Amino acid sequence: MPFDPAFSTSYFVAFLMGLVSSLHCIGMCGSIIGTLTLSLSPEIRKNKLAMIPFVLNYNLGRIISYTLAGVLAGLVQALAIAHLSEVHGHRVLQILSALVMSSAGLYIAGWFPRFAYIEKIGLHFWRKIEPFGRRLIPVKNRSQALLFGMVWGWLPCGLVYAALALAATAGDVTKSALTMLAFGLGTLPAVMGVGIMTGLLARLSRMHGFRKAIGLFMIALALLAALPWLNPMAFTSIHITTH
Repeated sequence: MPFDPAFSTSYFVAFLMGLVSSLHCIGMCGSIIGTLTLSLSPEIRKNKLAMIPFVLNYNLGRIISYTLAGVLAGLVQALAIAHLSEVHGHRVLQILSALVMSSAGLYIAGWFPRFAYIEKIGLHFWRKIEPFGRRLIPVKNRSQALLFGMVWGWLPCGLVYAALALAATAGDVTKSALTMLAFGLGTLPAVMGVGIMTGLLARLSRMHGFRKAIGLFMIALALLAALPWLNPMAFTSIHITTH
């Protein structure tokens, strides 16, 4: 089977990655949503249905930031291809993506705690924009909730960086952005549920067996990134020359 430089990481794989990693991040994301909900008026906090639009807008803002970060990942990919051949550039990014993803899987499973140090990459930028998020507290309307989410979407997170490594292999800037959009949508069910089912989700995220299963699943996704011809969602092209 010939190697196809446009092997594009599956959006479905990115979605699954977001789905499983979000359960691990409930502790961090849950505290942020807690800050958001506690800043709302007592009338809204007492009504779960009234809270949903605020929590939804927060998460939409967060996903918008993920998508913008995907654009940056796509630009990194373009630079890599500019300095290397298209096939070799994609292959280098592919292997790096697999290494970051597998490290994230080991981290989730509790076997590689030092992976958390990767979060220092975005720490300087976070210190620059975090004050803008604090200025939006207390959140008084849905627009503020959206902006709050857009700021907090840049919070340094190793698992988001793993998704960005994945997005950098997508093929072009648009596909990289869509990959991060898919990742963000994958995080939506669990993070939206924090405000509704906090206790249940928190207990689930603390189960060691569950965390190990998620970690192993992430490692499996990394193998698919490193060996795209094993990925049933990947597309390959076979060029047939006729005479």
